[in-house]
Amino acid sequence: MLDIKYIRDNADLVKKGARDKRNNIDIDALLKLDGTVRPLQTQWEELQSSRNRLSKEIGKASPDQREAMKAEVQAIKAKMETIEAELNQKKAELDAMMLLVPQPARADVPIGKDDSENVELKKWGTPPQFDFKPLDHITLGQKHGLVDFERGVRIAGSRSYVLTGLGAQLEQAVLRYVYDKLIKKGYQPMSIPVLVREDCMVGTGYFPTGREQAYYVEKDEMALVGTAEVPLTSFYAGEILPEEKLPVKMMAWSGCFRREAGTYGKDTSGLYRVHQFQKIEQVIIGQADETTSETYHNELLTNAEECLQDFGLPYRVVYVCTGDLGQGQVRKHDIETWMPSRGNYGETHSCSTFHEFQARRLKLRYKGKDGQVKVCHTLNNTAIASPRVLISLLEVHQQKDGRVAIPKCLQPYLGGMTHIG
Repeated sequence: MLDIKYIRDNADLVKKGARDKRNNIDIDALLKLDGTVRPLQTQWEELQSSRNRLSKEIGKASPDQREAMKAEVQAIKAKMETIEAELNQKKAELDAMMLLVPQPARADVPIGKDDSENVELKKWGTPPQFDFKPLDHITLGQKHGLVDFERGVRIAGSRSYVLTGLGAQLEQAVLRYVYDKLIKKGYQPMSIPVLVREDCMVGTGYFPTGREQAYYVEKDEMALVGTAEVPLTSFYAGEILPEEKLPVKMMAWSGCFRREAGTYGKDTSGLYRVHQFQKIEQVIIGQADETTSETYHNELLTNAEECLQDFGLPYRVVYVCTGDLGQGQVRKHDIETWMPSRGNYGETHSCSTFHEFQARRLKLRYKGKDGQVKVCHTLNNTAIASPRVLISLLEVHQQKDGRVAIPKCLQPYLGGMTHIG
């Protein structure tokens, strides 16, 4: 959420930011509504002050004056109730509109309409050139007994799967390796709830605009998260942290759930687009300083790149254009990993900077060394997500004899096994 004062002072910038993100929020209408709220608030406060003053004076007044003053107090009270009802209604409308305002992207973010206009910044590794007909991850998975799609669909419906035997072990090896790596880098491991209250979803920006992507438990007014970013970023909601505690660097390995609304008929087979998956998420809560946040953003991105390099998986980094940015993101880099069966790179990581957007919604603040209370900056990035990364691992490392080579860094997690098959 943006500060209303910022919107008032930078209306043109906010309008441009909304246009660049292809968001049709009416900033003029919002400011007009804000303009009606403030006078009502002032009027109500002035009436309250008059009522308080009269109430104190009643005890000192003569009996004749008291009755008249009491009547005046009652009249003021009735007027306050009328104004308060209108004020509460207008405030509710304004609050609802404020939750829809996107944060303008950083000045250097490329302008574009969708992910087709994201800008490639770098590549690492060379996609393999096979001297045999390579198999896709579906065929490899079934050949080696790593995954069962048929029974997964029977249990949980479309876009479901069951990793079996070595498939489950390989997933665990990948996740455990990344988990251990982040601990060594100083990230605090957290075991978090994946069923959260609605205010956590609103606070992190996944509600109201992303509600259609979440599995929502209406009876309990709670939602299954699509990323551990939600509970991790919400962990200190409503608190004022001492600046000495910052930055807070956390990570969590959790189940994640996404409805994949709007993707009917797209990537319906295989492990690329599924409803339930495992992910290790990194979150940093830091000071309200753009330069420092840029350093943290680069750190999060580097952590993820190192994992892919350790796995020997070619990838590229793209700078996400405005039309592909989320509502609260100031900037985002996607990492796309090579997937031979797609003949292209597929998104596996998203590294995002939010500045104050999430923290303002969550009332997540810190007390600076100067004694001033400030709103934190928040950032996050995928460290690794499965099963999508398994697509690359299986397809990139497949051998001519049908086996799949296991990256050296994962072999200790698989009892020294060097190949699958």
